[in-house]
Amino acid sequence: MTIQILISVLPVLLFLGALIILDSFKLLALRSVIIMILAGCAAAWTSLAITTAILSRTSANEVLYSHYAAPAIEETLKAAFVVYLIRSKRVGFMVDAAICGFAVGAGFSLIENVYYLQAVVGSSILLWVVRGFGTAVMHGGTTAMFGILAKNLSDRYPDHAAAVLVPPLLMGIVIHALFNHFFLPPILETVLLVTVLPALLFVIFRQSEESTRTWLGIGLDADMELLGLITTGGLSESPIGSYLHSLRERFPVEIIVDMLCLLRLHTELAIRAKGILMMRELGFKTESGPEVMEKFTELRFLEKSIGPTGKLAIAPFLRTTSRDLWQIYMLQT
Repeated sequence: MTIQILISVLPVLLFLGALIILDSFKLLALRSVIIMILAGCAAAWTSLAITTAILSRTSANEVLYSHYAAPAIEETLKAAFVVYLIRSKRVGFMVDAAICGFAVGAGFSLIENVYYLQAVVGSSILLWVVRGFGTAVMHGGTTAMFGILAKNLSDRYPDHAAAVLVPPLLMGIVIHALFNHFFLPPILETVLLVTVLPALLFVIFRQSEESTRTWLGIGLDADMELLGLITTGGLSESPIGSYLHSLRERFPVEIIVDMLCLLRLHTELAIRAKGILMMRELGFKTESGPEVMEKFTELRFLEKSIGPTGKLAIAPFLRTTSRDLWQIYMLQT
């Protein structure tokens, strides 16, 4: 029993640990990863409850259900929490989207394997090799791929946030369904899965990290230039200064001053976040510090002061892409 538990649980956790180690920027805190694993566990319990209700109250064929209905239900439940993380700007890059997805899938597989361990008595060790190295890694892999594609497509097509989630979800359902059909011998499917998936995720990690470095370099230069204009008094001669000057007919002077303060504070926080990421890549442990929380208190006060219309007016100069919003969230966690 102990060996069966270890074989069915350890591989997916070790794989998850490897993904976290590969992340040079350490984008996710351990607490966040644990929350995602627990979210996957909750998705598994929900899936088991739905499956039990359907099979006990209908005459559905169990084999057909496992081939077609189960993959759709399970992948949708796993994807739901990843969608929440992406839509709430808690995921900034494809790297952390992959880790989030795999963590949710790992939690799902933990509950599922423990359930099967109690339900299937006297099974051979080969079954648990397939479940531990095959089924569990498949659960993590499909949700990781969903997270990667969903994040990429959401960034590219922000105006179609719901529609772009459909293709990644369908891809996960199809892969899951193909795995459940066992067109190949189970052990061969398992070997193929643990060979292809790590290589694929490794390539994605490297591409995403290169994209992160490029974003850090370009974004930091732009932020430093803007902060320099604000602090040295050169803003009035820039396009931003001209724009703020044109707003005097629509807003009181004190509101325009608050807009300028908000722009400065937002830029300072963006520079701080990028600095933290660079330090993490070099291996230094960094924390936001209490002064950052004070800046966020001031930021919220300024946002309330200028109101929704003022925020809309200054929006063209506040970096509000998903990555920019994510870095602000990162400083608060």
